[in-house]
Amino acid sequence: MTRTFEPGMPALRPAPMPTQNLRHRPAAHNNLSPRTTRQHLARWVLLGSALALLGLGSYEMYSVLALGGTTPLEYAMLGLFVSTFGWIALAAVSAVFGFVRQCSMLRKPTPHELFRPKGHTAVLIPCYNEDPAHLAAAVEAMVNELTECGAQTWFDWVLLSDTRDPKRVLEEEHAVTLLRQRLGSKARIHYRRRRYNVDRKAGNVAEFCRHWGAHYDYLVVLDADSLMSAYTLTELVYRMEQDPEAGLIQTIPRLINGTSLIARLQQFANRVYGPVVGSGLACWTNPEGNFWGHNAIIRREAFMNAAGLPRLKGKAPFGGTIMSHDFVEAALLRRAGWKVIIADDLPGSYEECPPSILDLAIRDRRWCQGNLQHIKVIGSKGLHWISRMHLLTGIMSYLSSPLWLALILVGITLALQAQYIRPEYFGADFSLFPTWPRQDAPRAVRLFILTMFILFIPKILGSLLFLISSRLRRGAGGFFRLCGSIVSEVLLSAAVAPIMMCIHCGAVASILLGRDSGWNPQRRQDGTLPWLQLIYRHRWHTLAGVLLALIAWSNSLALLAWLSPAILGLILAVPLSALTGSLKIGAWFRKIGILRTPEETKQPRVVDLKDEVLPWYEHQVGATPSLQLQLDSAELVERHLSLTPDPALEEESSPFQANAALARVKLIDADSRQQALEWLNDTELSLILATPTLYRELVALPCRNRGAA
Repeated sequence: MTRTFEPGMPALRPAPMPTQNLRHRPAAHNNLSPRTTRQHLARWVLLGSALALLGLGSYEMYSVLALGGTTPLEYAMLGLFVSTFGWIALAAVSAVFGFVRQCSMLRKPTPHELFRPKGHTAVLIPCYNEDPAHLAAAVEAMVNELTECGAQTWFDWVLLSDTRDPKRVLEEEHAVTLLRQRLGSKARIHYRRRRYNVDRKAGNVAEFCRHWGAHYDYLVVLDADSLMSAYTLTELVYRMEQDPEAGLIQTIPRLINGTSLIARLQQFANRVYGPVVGSGLACWTNPEGNFWGHNAIIRREAFMNAAGLPRLKGKAPFGGTIMSHDFVEAALLRRAGWKVIIADDLPGSYEECPPSILDLAIRDRRWCQGNLQHIKVIGSKGLHWISRMHLLTGIMSYLSSPLWLALILVGITLALQAQYIRPEYFGADFSLFPTWPRQDAPRAVRLFILTMFILFIPKILGSLLFLISSRLRRGAGGFFRLCGSIVSEVLLSAAVAPIMMCIHCGAVASILLGRDSGWNPQRRQDGTLPWLQLIYRHRWHTLAGVLLALIAWSNSLALLAWLSPAILGLILAVPLSALTGSLKIGAWFRKIGILRTPEETKQPRVVDLKDEVLPWYEHQVGATPSLQLQLDSAELVERHLSLTPDPALEEESSPFQANAALARVKLIDADSRQQALEWLNDTELSLILATPTLYRELVALPCRNRGAA
């Protein structure tokens, strides 16, 4: 007798999620409680200080250039300097405010008494060709920690899959079955895989909301590599229920599990400098905060009523699906009168990071396209001006690299002009005295020192916070290891920075040329790549470094010395990429305690729980029966059908049916399952696994060729 399996999803409960019109302000608004005088004062003091700092830097630069009159090239340099200096000035002042706020939060948070929530929460985990063993281990770890404090019944867990790899699909289904068996009544585990990944992650979450969202009051959105402690999960629900005006509460995730050197570098920087930056951002943006797409809780009703994303006019990369959907969703929630809060005081929110420079480049290429799309969104009707600032900050985070590069090139051009082009001492106007081309060299040195100091303020203050806190200092390995870690991070980041600048410049250029980034799954652990691939991927970076060195050397040794950090980083791009992506070197740094974080010294409970169960899941998921074996098992066939939702749910959003039609033709023509599997490509097989009628046709085929003995 065939076993009966629990369906993948709960009963349908449809609800509308209207697409928002960016050209018209919505009719209805919530009226938020007015900000206090103290909140207004903090915001304007911070922004005023940043503007004053920008004014000082701009005046100093103008004074440097205007000593002997100002040329068009010098005006260009002044404009580029102002456009880049403004953002580092804002970051520096924000870091000062964040440092003060972090100093007041050095004591561990006092847990609230466990309460009984009125609402029910779904934890959504969108995934795309991810490792199912890690996903399952993470969910079990979070459920088990919630069970320890008696809050496991507050949450349903929903894996929203857009996986295209048929092998991964079978592994996901096996992992979900294992999770349900192990957790039993402790947790409700749901699973749904779409036939077509329309609108990517944002479309996946939106489709869940339209069909099943009405079952829930709140949505916690996690990434495939996210973890959250029980304290953080329950505290998010608590804060959402205590503040009926809150539409979204965003935590500041800490990076963990870094294995390669570049991952450890990001992890250390995020942990040491990230808190002062995050708290500074919270100081002047709350309750007009931002959303980073994961590790946040959302009021489901507000999200569905106010944050349905439109498609942008035109083709990709600037049109079509909004890729960096999170910034836009936060802006739309705030437009509709909901608070968007950055909870900078909440620990226990974790994620992982890319393991190599090239993996960073792949991720940043996608993020760059998404942020540049916001050029079409920033002028939308009714947005709060702080929401526009978030969008502008995202745009400038990628445009700043071409601006910095242009600033360097203009500076080099000025130096070459001074050496090779004969100056015009007497202009068109009659004068008895010549105009000498001059610049204020001492003032230029002072301006350089000021710029470097402002650029490094977040690092200085983050390091100071760790140095004055005995708990944080011990967590980073003690005073001497912490100092060694800071020096290592500064030197390695300085070496990698010119490579990333060129990568971002290339991404911006690619987007301006009309090239779409696509949607590729991320690597999570191993960042090693063959040397030939590294040479190919970094060939232009190395060439740019050589050319920059030759140009500087042809001018003067002084210019070569000034540009040496950028030149060395670019020339050594290939070995740096290999070094920073190496697991062995990352393990050596961990062994000697450099770039250590408090989460490494004392691992969070939820991470311990994941590490305990991960080997078991890796073994079990690794032994997932092949598709041929599953087709021979009536029980496994039934399990698969129970986890496959009705394809009619996606009919409205399905872009085309050509692949499904071709797959059916191949099934009709095939003499056996083996022949059908040989004919079908991965795209067609993925569609068959997501379409019950086609899957049943595949199951119905004989195991051997017709007419075979």
